Amino acid sequence: MEKWKPGEQVPKTGNYACYDKNGRCGGSTYLEQGKRFPATQHSGSYYVQED
Repeated sequence: MEKWKPGEQVPKTGNYACYDKNGRCGGSTYLEQGKRFPATQHSGSYYVQED
């Protein structure tokens, strides 16, 4: 499972779920390739592409 941090470039258009550093899902969002992952309210958060 590949993880991306806020501010990194979105590799592929699709839905991405945001998780905090404890692995709790904070929801998902649709992002387009080439855009940047949005900032989060918690440090250590990351995004994972949903299937």
